[in-house]
Amino acid sequence: MPKSIPKIQKYMTVTPYAIHAEASLHEASEAMKKHHIRHLPVMKGANAFGLISESDIKSILSFAGANPNTMKVGDVCTDEPYLTKPDAGLNEVAIQLVERRIGSALVIDNGKLVGIFTVTDACRALAEVCEMRFHN
Repeated sequence: MPKSIPKIQKYMTVTPYAIHAEASLHEASEAMKKHHIRHLPVMKGANAFGLISESDIKSILSFAGANPNTMKVGDVCTDEPYLTKPDAGLNEVAIQLVERRIGSALVIDNGKLVGIFTVTDACRALAEVCEMRFHN
């Protein structure tokens, strides 16, 4: 009997760190450093509004005159991040990350942010699936 494809809820980061859209890029960068992460969901109230990554911040700050203390996360974040559900198949989400050339997906359930699934999570999932498949 074939095994079912794992769901991303098994591998996602549950209740991820997030940042408010009104926070500065400096605050976002400091939060990423503090928590050792590279992606932050951007919130407006209780709703996931967007996503900002460490590489987004570096790219934005490479422009002359860019000030991380005055620039707001909500003004520069990706405002149409890839959203998925906790019961989405690992393969489906991994394919979307590759096709969209992005590093993470926000996991939404009943309109609420419940997790984030990153390329790091995908690599961890790949390692586990390989271990189960080839060492059993």
